[in-house]
Amino acid sequence: MVTVALQGHSIDVDDDVFSALFENSVVAGRSAVVGALAGKPLPWGTFLDLAGKAEIPYPLFFAPLATVQAQLRLKNEKLMAGFTKTTFSMHSRHQVELRDIELIVKDLLRKQELLRRNDLSLTGNKVVGLLSKSSGTAAADAEKLLSVLGLSRQAIREAKTKEAALEVIIRRLEANQVFVSKSAKNWMPQQIPSSAKFSGMTIRDKKVPFVFLASGDEGEQLEAAGRKVFTLTLLAVLISTGTFAPVNYDGHTKEAESPREYELTAEILMPAAEFRLQRISNLQSIRDLAEKYRVTPSAVAMRGWRLKLIDDDSFSAYMDTLRGEYARRVDPPRRSALAITGLRNYNGVECSRRMLAMLDAGTLSRADFRRVVFLNKISTSQLREFREAVG
Repeated sequence: MVTVALQGHSIDVDDDVFSALFENSVVAGRSAVVGALAGKPLPWGTFLDLAGKAEIPYPLFFAPLATVQAQLRLKNEKLMAGFTKTTFSMHSRHQVELRDIELIVKDLLRKQELLRRNDLSLTGNKVVGLLSKSSGTAAADAEKLLSVLGLSRQAIREAKTKEAALEVIIRRLEANQVFVSKSAKNWMPQQIPSSAKFSGMTIRDKKVPFVFLASGDEGEQLEAAGRKVFTLTLLAVLISTGTFAPVNYDGHTKEAESPREYELTAEILMPAAEFRLQRISNLQSIRDLAEKYRVTPSAVAMRGWRLKLIDDDSFSAYMDTLRGEYARRVDPPRRSALAITGLRNYNGVECSRRMLAMLDAGTLSRADFRRVVFLNKISTSQLREFREAVG
């Protein structure tokens, strides 16, 4: 039994029930949970706090194990409703633990439901499944997706910075009802643990699929802007192929095998016919091309190697150098985003605009807006400021 202490009394909780509920939740690694399982009494107040953070009704801890297991199966079925597979890993052997992103998934599913039910302006989505039955070449499929999105390579490359290029892609996705949520530390339903190997995810819906893009500040180092460009393009490709999953992408791989989704992503950003005309003679030329294509030097090196413009030994040396540079870099101190900025980034601009429209139309109450969009983190007195930030 696990012991919960209340006003000098001990309350027993079946350790199998305790483990099943908490170890499948976002608080699994908390020291209080680990300590309780090791025999340390758990104060009642701490117990209630943990149950609340895990979104577990505390009476469930006193239910029979069979009842608990049935509830967990139901929870996982709902959680997996947004996915077609558990994890899409690209050049990575790490798996994404669903509990690391559980509350984010639940929140985005909730937003999808509200949009479907209340936003009558929504139309059929032209991106979802666009390439799911394709038998064409990567070049043809890349052009098809770019055309449907109304996105040009020139627009990406002419953006002043890689961060600006990322925003170009986001705007075109959202114009086509693919909503983009960006990681915002302290302003989303849960913090992704530093141990998680996670690049983003696609969440299924025929009309309003969501893309969640990890920022990298969950781990030891921030994601380079060029890697975000590649990752977001990959997530868009996954939507077009009908793949909905948490995504784990290793940008420093040397693996020879790649799924077709990688080839499509590379073709969109660095088309083979054009890339073969580029001169790659040293690491500096790779860095220059990375600036041109708004990706990372590692992505350029990989593209050059796959197109046989770089030999095996040179490729291995380039990747070792780039990996070493990335590992040694020191990211500048980063302050948490202001509330309005953080909530705008997490909700996404287009989703926020549509939620505001529902609020104005009376189909979403101020209380529900604060709960769904502001996550009860700020009051509705800041609505005007939020409107201005969303634009």
